[in-house]
Amino acid sequence: MSAVPERPPAASPPGDVERPRPPTLLRSLVRTARPKQWAKNMLVFAAPAAAGVLGEPDQLARTIAAFVAFCLAASGTYFLNDALDADADRQHPVKRNRPIAAGLVSVRMAEVVAGVLIAAALALSLPFNGGKLALVVGGYVATTVSYSLWLKHEAVVDLGAVAAGFVLRAIAGGIATDVPLSDWFLIVAGAGSLFIVTGKRHAEQVALGDASAGHRTTLGEYSAAYLNYVRAVSSGVAITAYCLWAFENAAAVGDVFWFRLSIVPFVAAILRYALVIDQGDGGAPEEIVLGDRVLQLFGLMWIVSFAIGVHV
Repeated sequence: MSAVPERPPAASPPGDVERPRPPTLLRSLVRTARPKQWAKNMLVFAAPAAAGVLGEPDQLARTIAAFVAFCLAASGTYFLNDALDADADRQHPVKRNRPIAAGLVSVRMAEVVAGVLIAAALALSLPFNGGKLALVVGGYVATTVSYSLWLKHEAVVDLGAVAAGFVLRAIAGGIATDVPLSDWFLIVAGAGSLFIVTGKRHAEQVALGDASAGHRTTLGEYSAAYLNYVRAVSSGVAITAYCLWAFENAAAVGDVFWFRLSIVPFVAAILRYALVIDQGDGGAPEEIVLGDRVLQLFGLMWIVSFAIGVHV
């Protein structure tokens, strides 16, 4: 008796294509927290490193605590910002994929998570330096929330608000370890932050084109020439202040030769970053820092020369 031939499996209908599963809620929450952007909070280590106190276990622990507090606070403000900007983000070619804009995380849940993270950041920072670190973290949160609600709609003010967030990170390290912050340090931090923020606005204009004003009203008020002018001024101020410090005031900190030598990679890093921005790739500063090998090399050279200057 002959065997009955097996029938081939039925073909799926042309339109029945297996679709990828949506990401889990936990993964969506982690994406909204933006752990990649925690790299910005490394600025907390700047002042203690410049003062040469990171080799002390107590001071290192204080700096790490400040870093964690800023990571919690920053992630909390990201949740709140994305909840407020969900409608505008849906018009952006990249930001429309954010979990809240895509409907993977509800606005209500984002607001609750934001409150929990911000409260945790303030609680963690409260014991340091008589509560002064908590004031800095609270100032960062207040500035960021004000930016999300109002300041981002005011031209020039929006640049200053975002730059202030970077400067407060740098100040937090000094406050946590009770390290005095010099005028030169604050000038370099402020001007460098403004340079990075302006580059981000330029990249957004390039990416969005004519639709940029619809996504962010201030983008319609900034011309390419104006943003180029602000980048030139801010980078020039940062370079000048760093050079003046290295030539006139570095002797009070450590070895003058190595501090002066650190000017070379410092300036090279700024010029390299300026080139990346000019090519339209400055929308996410943390991705530039983590992805550009030449910039990383200049950064490493600067860290090495500066560290030798501090400890020699």
